[in-house]
Amino acid sequence: MIIAMERIKLNRRIGLAAFIVTLMAGLMAGLTAGLMAGLASAEPVQVLVTLLPLNAEDPLDRRVGSLKYRGGLALDSDNPSFGGFSALGVSDDGKRMIALSDRGRRLSARLVVDEAGNLAGLRDADLSTMVGLDGRALSGKSESDAEAMSPGVDGEIIVAFERQHRLWRYPAGQIAAIEMSQPDELQDLPYNSGIEALTLLDDGSLIAIAEGSRNQSLAWLSHRHGWSVMTYRRSGGFRVTGAATLPGGDIVILERLHTARGGNAARIKRLPAASIVPGASLGGETIAELRPPLNLDNFEGIEARLDGSGATLLYIISDDNFSDDQRTLLMMFEVSPSLE
Repeated sequence: MIIAMERIKLNRRIGLAAFIVTLMAGLMAGLTAGLMAGLASAEPVQVLVTLLPLNAEDPLDRRVGSLKYRGGLALDSDNPSFGGFSALGVSDDGKRMIALSDRGRRLSARLVVDEAGNLAGLRDADLSTMVGLDGRALSGKSESDAEAMSPGVDGEIIVAFERQHRLWRYPAGQIAAIEMSQPDELQDLPYNSGIEALTLLDDGSLIAIAEGSRNQSLAWLSHRHGWSVMTYRRSGGFRVTGAATLPGGDIVILERLHTARGGNAARIKRLPAASIVPGASLGGETIAELRPPLNLDNFEGIEARLDGSGATLLYIISDDNFSDDQRTLLMMFEVSPSLE
């Protein structure tokens, strides 16, 4: 079991790099076959980066709940394909990130930190188009609405799409995506309420959570022969938007709240790994909640990693819905040692 666990952790680390290589291989192969294949190579994109305080009214405020703020960025670009980011991955060394959009685009960039190790910038950004089962570029909102991603046990990346609800695998070194088994209940979900959270657990299984409605969301735990059903309890009007696995095996759940009168809020909950069993009603403990005057937007992507000093870092990214009234925000936090 220890050997298997170490293999999973290793593949979690190589998954991001494998995904980048896989997508690029698919795109370049399409160009070789001809532009009529509908693919385009990764294109550099100019991103305007603005440093972002945690608190819009108090730049010295650096704590929210059990998290310490380690820097944030507001990202903007004139490229019409930039935005809508719903899934996030960060390399094990914290030097590179990718984000998937709900229009089937992939943002890749290098992360810049200052002397204190706080998030301070973004460089070498590019955009490319995700490919489908035939190696061709995805097109149209219905086909390309990527909402969550996770490494797999073999270093591949698994992506959850909604509208056309499905789970696809992107193996390293392979041009096209591969269909994978999915929960029986997935096709019965509402058109715009598919899987929003997906992460690999330390035992090699996947947990997937749908956006849901009212007081609970459907959730699933993968096993050798398919998926077991669970539920995830909702409260306060928040809906699930992302998940990541922490060092040690627990997971964090990202949730959002939007009301016409109250505006936006976001919160992060911690869910013990031991509670994730078939048939469970999952809950979790809130470790941070963001409300004005804290800077926030429609946060949908979350990632976790362990840095060189042993601190657990969380990253979150927002989906701007390609709206002039919303922003793409990328924030980094450190988890309080008391929660380790």
